[in-house]
Amino acid sequence: MSRVIDMEISLPHSEANPDLERIARGRPGTPFAQSLPRPEGYGFANYGNVFRSKETAGAGKGATDDGGLVKLVEDMDRAGIQRGLLVGAENSATGRIHQAHPGRFFLFTTFDPLDGMRAVREFERLVKEEGANGLRLSALYNGVPANDRRYYPLYAKAAELDVPVRIYTAMNYANDRPYDLGHPRYLDDVAVDFPELRIVAGLAGWPWVNDMVGLLRRHPNLYVDTAAHHPRYFSQPGSGWEQFIQFGNTLLQDKVMVGLSRYLFGTSFESIIEQYKELPLKEKVLEKWLYGNAAEFFRLN
Repeated sequence: MSRVIDMEISLPHSEANPDLERIARGRPGTPFAQSLPRPEGYGFANYGNVFRSKETAGAGKGATDDGGLVKLVEDMDRAGIQRGLLVGAENSATGRIHQAHPGRFFLFTTFDPLDGMRAVREFERLVKEEGANGLRLSALYNGVPANDRRYYPLYAKAAELDVPVRIYTAMNYANDRPYDLGHPRYLDDVAVDFPELRIVAGLAGWPWVNDMVGLLRRHPNLYVDTAAHHPRYFSQPGSGWEQFIQFGNTLLQDKVMVGLSRYLFGTSFESIIEQYKELPLKEKVLEKWLYGNAAEFFRLN
């Protein structure tokens, strides 16, 4: 009798996990590649090891009865915040949130770059039918740098629709992926290939601040926001923000927008705004950072 080694014998259908089959269908890569349990503190959990200060302890946690968007809008009104870029909402909530709170939030959609033209079509629908205000991309979560060509159909559609793109631009502390996925250098290719596209570098590019400043000077439609960074560090000697403050107060004063990120610091909008007012910025520059530049970027004027 011949000896045989069969290199592929299919599991009987009755023994297969239907959920795994559904997840794998239509996706590239090895089917059923499930992650194993990770060591404690690994990946995104490492943020808890890096940021241990009292102000960030428990950030993003707490009771679910926080007043919701109604309370958030009340807090915005109290602090004089006319509009805000709302993060954390799913694409499907775009129209509902705009309808409930017209003119108060900018809502940017986010997509998997592997979804190709399906993502492009849905992006267009959300902008035209649900009032989506732009596109948000983050290599931190999907591991695909901003200059990867799989994003290009989305960039082209954003340029065609004349809506902006916000791109995660900063070092990350998730130690299961490259630390420089959000390096500012990836923005250069995008800005070169789509010069008319309005781009905001979210999180300001730290620790590559000098690179960020250079690119802001190089590309007319590239802007930056300060989200996730406490303002008290911007003027602290040795923090790495020296060139950001120097140019943000002079040649790049029209390029900087604030991201208050109140949820990270466990404090009020008013407290963070007051700390921006304490920075060594000219009065007219401070007004631009706090309002004018964003109004120009979003064409509210």
